[in-house]
Amino acid sequence: MSTLAARDLQVRLGGTQALAGVGLTLAPRQVTAVVGPNGAGKSTLLACLAGLRAPDRGAVTLDGTDLFALPPRRRAQRIGFLPQNPEIAWGVEAQTLVGLGRTPFIGARGPSAEDEAAVARAMAATRTAGLARRNVLTLSGGERARVLIARALAGAPRWLLADEPLTGLDPGFQLDTAELFRQLAHAQGCGVVLTLHDLSMALRVADRVLVLARGRILADDAPAAALSPAVLAAAYGVAARFVPGAHGLLIEIMGRSSENPEQAG
Repeated sequence: MSTLAARDLQVRLGGTQALAGVGLTLAPRQVTAVVGPNGAGKSTLLACLAGLRAPDRGAVTLDGTDLFALPPRRRAQRIGFLPQNPEIAWGVEAQTLVGLGRTPFIGARGPSAEDEAAVARAMAATRTAGLARRNVLTLSGGERARVLIARALAGAPRWLLADEPLTGLDPGFQLDTAELFRQLAHAQGCGVVLTLHDLSMALRVADRVLVLARGRILADDAPAAALSPAVLAAAYGVAARFVPGAHGLLIEIMGRSSENPEQAG
């Protein structure tokens, strides 16, 4: 079984300890949500797990092999990464942008029929096929977000790491995209790791939730346990409770708690 693991990750950004001894083992066929206050280390953790930033100390392994010892092309074939604020430098057609997700697989002869089919599948899954010939710079923020998700999916990665992938999507597409992530994990066997700010969405979409604060893991458990009122008070400094919703529990934030949150600025 494929595994993506981290051991004793430590990263300093300027004068801030972004990660302070984080260790975890991720499993396929599972959606893992990483939550925590601003500055908790969520994006830094994803960058290390994707092989985009080497930790100052500690190790990341993919199937038992040091991730940073693998050739970049091989890493990119196995791990798809969606950054929080992706830059689009050129006004290419949406289909061309999605096709960049196949770059690690394309040989000297250019895109194959399988590459083209993978792009078509990714655009169908994200409901962006109708945008294929649109200039990406003319798309709305939500349309562009969906095209970028399609680019990540085009590589058919074993692991999909997405930093705030639901930001900018309207509520309907948030639900559709959350369900797409669950299908990738449960039906296709992908390991999906998402950073989220919406705690109720984490409760709804995730199989497992990690709560970070000050670069440390405060909780790593099933969603309802990891997002308990006690954990949220410690991480965010808020008083919260579970309330019933039409499709399960929701989290209601009632105000500031009396506890001091363990957050970094």
